[in-house]
Amino acid sequence: MSNSLEAIVPPQAVPEASHGTGSARRKRQLSRLAGTVLKDIAIGAAIPAVLLILWQIAASAGYISPMFMPSPGSILHAFWVLATSENLLHHLLVSMGRAGLGFLIGGAAGLLIGLLTGLFLKAQYLFDPSIQVLRLVPHLAIAPLIILWFGFGETSKIAIIITGSFFPLYINTFLGIRNVDNKLFEVSRILGFSPLRRLTRLILPASLPDILIGVRISLAVSWIGLVVAELIGSRSGIGFLINEAKQNSETSVIFVGIIIFAVIGKLIDSLMKGLEQRWLSWRDSYKG
Repeated sequence: MSNSLEAIVPPQAVPEASHGTGSARRKRQLSRLAGTVLKDIAIGAAIPAVLLILWQIAASAGYISPMFMPSPGSILHAFWVLATSENLLHHLLVSMGRAGLGFLIGGAAGLLIGLLTGLFLKAQYLFDPSIQVLRLVPHLAIAPLIILWFGFGETSKIAIIITGSFFPLYINTFLGIRNVDNKLFEVSRILGFSPLRRLTRLILPASLPDILIGVRISLAVSWIGLVVAELIGSRSGIGFLINEAKQNSETSVIFVGIIIFAVIGKLIDSLMKGLEQRWLSWRDSYKG
């Protein structure tokens, strides 16, 4: 029984004087996190780098039409023009703000309702069937209805992102709690844990792997939902740049927007992956 409890509590939680001061430990942790993120990005960029080289060679040789697929050089030039005009930074900050706000609202709601339905069977019977029905409705089917309700302003865009970010975190939180070993609940009753202490000391640590997977998926879906939101009646953001470039037949600018969405999405996912490895380093699982 003690082994089950020890498996949940990360070894890092035990203070050790030999590790030095708290400031030094934090610096080492941040350094390891940065190293993990950079390594993940470098490995992931290997294949795209090779494809870009082949793409540039084919475009320079005239095998690819510039209107159909501009060369990486022309895309880089379009990126430089947008970056130096300060429009790109403005639109990028607007997009990240929308995605962040939508994720915070939708993810928090998914986490709370996932906790509720995971902990209480009656709450599951009440909420889960309706949530499962709504989960299967695609973004593109809901977007016109949201715009009809809220118009083309910021509210509709945030609402579209919320609808996407809610479900992954809800599902993974619910499953994470239901997968907690029942013996841990028995131990908490024997030790006389209060409901709050049982939640914070046993249930949440044991379900943390599933919850973190839900966070990663919710972040990804929020970023995808942002594209849908900004391509429908937006006046700012990266999606607006893509839509405007489509109307002006500026293929290179469209590729700039697509690459920005891909790169920022990868950076966010790599950061979450690094945090996940840091917080779950106590797990003795197969590393591949």
